[in-house]
Amino acid sequence: MSIKTTEEIISTPPTSTENRIGLGWREWVGLPELGIGRMKAKVDTGARTSCLHTFRTEPYTENGERRVKFWVHPVQNEMKDVIECDAKVLDERTVTDSGGHKELRLVIETMVTVGNESWPIEMTLTNRDSMRFRMLLGRTAMSGRATVYPEASYLAGEPAPRI
Repeated sequence: MSIKTTEEIISTPPTSTENRIGLGWREWVGLPELGIGRMKAKVDTGARTSCLHTFRTEPYTENGERRVKFWVHPVQNEMKDVIECDAKVLDERTVTDSGGHKELRLVIETMVTVGNESWPIEMTLTNRDSMRFRMLLGRTAMSGRATVYPEASYLAGEPAPRI
């Protein structure tokens, strides 16, 4: 058995017999329904639900449907770029973060694109200004779809553009 170098591990996608996408500990993702072409996400098997950074949220009701407008800084350490989003509210849930703090968060459903694959996921909205990644891709979103290789990064490549 030959030992791979770190560079080989980081850049070589695994072969899969289970028809799953191979993911590293961080990946490029797209959220096309929200107008976010690509952003870096931390792949987090410790987080049940995926989470998106929002610096401002405005819940409202339209025709009896709960909705939320929210604003996102899609690029790490960059406050200049802003994307305004709108989505139906699925739920409100109390989430315990990695520091043990509980917070009531709005939950939306949206399509996520990782590499050439897309599927719907549930995602909570919260302010992640103090965190390194603007999004966490949680284990529920990956269940049955992905195998995580924690020593690798960006195995899926950038999301394919949608035409």
